[in-house]
Amino acid sequence: MGETTKMTPAARRILDTASELFYSKGIHAVGVETIASEAGVTKKTLYDRFGSKDQLIVAYLEERDQKWRKHLFSCMDEVPDNQPMDKILRIFDALENWMSTRNKRGCAFVNALAELSEETHPGRKVIIEEKKWLKELFASLLRQLQLENPDPIAEQLFILHEGLMVTYSLDIYERGTAGAKETAHMLIQSADYKKEEA
Repeated sequence: MGETTKMTPAARRILDTASELFYSKGIHAVGVETIASEAGVTKKTLYDRFGSKDQLIVAYLEERDQKWRKHLFSCMDEVPDNQPMDKILRIFDALENWMSTRNKRGCAFVNALAELSEETHPGRKVIIEEKKWLKELFASLLRQLQLENPDPIAEQLFILHEGLMVTYSLDIYERGTAGAKETAHMLIQSADYKKEEA
């Protein structure tokens, strides 16, 4: 993951401006001239700091990933480490808070993936790795619950998580997080647990 915290003031303004515009208007709809103008810098400065629009997109996605993980762990840390079930359910609470404050246009990674059609685009790797990481986070917590085969349940929880974001952004969000947490709990309770050795 790239380092997005140690940068010049101009680079900071460029990234902040690009992040806002990419999320609110779309990656393809925003050109470097617009970003430079709104950030109060020249195009040359933008290219000097980030090299290309593609690398600026990567920096945008990496920093959003960092912010999401920080937010998620902050919420999960409110639950004791010896309560993995509650930590899993807390992920959905963290998502609800994130969606209501920073994610009203849906998942930034899914939105970006829809625009980055070239498989070789460096931004796609950031997106895919973020989603893999979240799925593995579910799996690691499920392993603490001593499930016999946690990976399929982790995949189901991941899909439930992603679906919750879609329904929120479509404004068809009735029971939302409460319903997702109930479903998650049922999925986990219906799983096979390892038998304790005699």
